[in-house]
This record gives sequence, C-alpha cells and structure tokens, in this order.
Amino acid sequence: MATYFFYCRDRAGASRRDHVEAHRAFMDGYADRIVARGPTLADDGETPTGSMHAVELPDEKAAPAFAFEEPFYKAGVYEDVMVRRWTNALDRTMWDFAGDPETNHRFLFIGHGADDADVTDRRNTLLKAHRDFLAPPEKMAQQILRGPLWDMSGEIWTGSLFLLEAPDRAAAEAFFDGEPFTMNGLYARTELHDWRFGGRN
Repeated sequence: MATYFFYCRDRAGASRRDHVEAHRAFMDGYADRIVARGPTLADDGETPTGSMHAVELPDEKAAPAFAFEEPFYKAGVYEDVMVRRWTNALDRTMWDFAGDPETNHRFLFIGHGADDADVTDRRNTLLKAHRDFLAPPEKMAQQILRGPLWDMSGEIWTGSLFLLEAPDRAAAEAFFDGEPFTMNGLYARTELHDWRFGGRN
C-alpha cells in the first residue's frame, strides 16, 4: 500500500452541481483509505477552484482509476489532474488535527520541484535543515499534514505538500519565510490555495 496525492484543477466555468452526489458516492468507496480531501476555494471562500485528495492505494495501477473514473473528471469539471506518490511525514489523517477552524483559515501549499537532474540529491542534503525548520512547536501547531511528493516510482523527489492552518493568507505565506528548500531554489514554483476539509458532514 502506498499513498498518492491528487490535485484536480477545475475548468473555468465548469459546474459541479449536477455531479456532487455521484462524486460523494465514488469517494465513499475509498472512505477507509482517504488521508485528506477537500476543495480549494476562490477568494470568496465559497467557489471551488479544484480538489485535493491524499489516498492510500495498493499500487500505482490503482491511481489512474481513482483519478480518471471520478465523476467530476468524467463530467469535464477538471481541466487537469496532478498525480504523485506522497509520503505522509506526520503519519496521520487530517481528521487527527483538531486546530481552531472558527478563528483560522486552512491552506493547501504545493511546492513544485525544480526540473534538474540533481534535485533529489539537493533535497536530501537539505532534509535535516528542512525538518529542523518545521520542528518548533509554534510551527508544528499549524501543520495539518505535510510530506514530500515523488514521481510514480517513489524515487525522484518532485516537490512538497503542506496542509496548513493559519490566521490568514499572509500568515500562511510567512510560515515558509526562511524555509531551506525555498531559500535554496528547490522549487520551480509554488501554489498556495485557500482550502477546507472535505467529505460528508
């Protein structure tokens, strides 16, 4: 069993409305294997812009079925789908994080690894500094989940995934100030999305 990360970006103008129940029923089939899920949101905090899922699957052959048999994808809601292996560095699910959603916001951060041959080696060299940077209690308290992204072989580092809780976007951005991977150019680009816990209420 391995864990896979999916980020599905919504197509501009696409509507989810008619496919929500089919989507939920599909996800029910994976309920005992989902580590995290939920929509990313526009600035209004309500309009979906995409969906993320972290799911335990038996092997990489199961990943395309999860990604491309999903009802939103089949209905054309998604413009593109990112699929990566992922290591769950905190070894828990999002439901293990209590946090304070009444006063804080939640965010999805994706760091896309630089496209060079030695990026995995450079990442490994900086790994202790990266972990030390994230270890202080005030930073640990913000981390819902985190971990490295890999190619489908699980051998080549392709970036980082964080789910964060922070008072606002500025605080979420500040979380990464001085982070060794960022400071040493390991990311070609980064994304920070407003995000909320998904699943049935």
